[in-house]
Amino acid sequence: MKVLVTAKRVIDPVMRIQVRSDGSGIETTGARMIINPFDQIALEEALRLKEKGQASEVVLVTIGPSVSQDILRTGLAMGADRAILIESNDRLEQLAVAKLLRAVVEQEQPGLVLMGKQSIDSDASQTGSMLAALLNWLQATFISELTLASGRAVAVREVDAGLQTLDLPLPAVITTDLRLNEPRFASLPNIMKARSKPLAVVPADSFGVDLSSRLKVLSTREPPRRQRGTMLETAGELAGVLKTQLNRG
Repeated sequence: MKVLVTAKRVIDPVMRIQVRSDGSGIETTGARMIINPFDQIALEEALRLKEKGQASEVVLVTIGPSVSQDILRTGLAMGADRAILIESNDRLEQLAVAKLLRAVVEQEQPGLVLMGKQSIDSDASQTGSMLAALLNWLQATFISELTLASGRAVAVREVDAGLQTLDLPLPAVITTDLRLNEPRFASLPNIMKARSKPLAVVPADSFGVDLSSRLKVLSTREPPRRQRGTMLETAGELAGVLKTQLNRG
């Protein structure tokens, strides 16, 4: 069974995020870019399925500009068999991304699509569900445990009330949560081997998909800075401050 894993190129969360001076978005020039952490978890799970003999091939796909090849090489170094870059310099909305991924799925015919539950830049958590709807496949989202057997997937997902177990036939779209696994690091020998692994670059406009934007970003701004805290000596002082704040409110 072939497993298709999606990945997004995002700013390393350990870096300080800066808004562009014109408010048009986040400044990415000079920023360190990585595979979206939730997508790394999806890739790790696909690699574990292959190691168990439940997957025959792991294909990694991303959508973005030419420089996005760097995260694909990282994924290949982790163990993916080959990679696909759908090249686009435009900022694509979730629906456009889902339509492009549907086209790739129709070409590749995987038995399972694994995706991170969301990207850490937009936090929309929409693409996986949109892709499942476009494909008319069943889906399991926010999973923390996955078992495959006899052409079916048993997925445990986290919900507000606790844990929910889903049993669904393959093919399916499954999105991964943090507790599913701990992604591996790429070793130096595997980084070297990744250079010779297949990486196909396909223009986004070659799929015949409507990529037009339906949303417009009006402005982007940093959140207000936190005010400096005040050290209080006693509980009585705290009560007085709280009383003053309540009266002001």
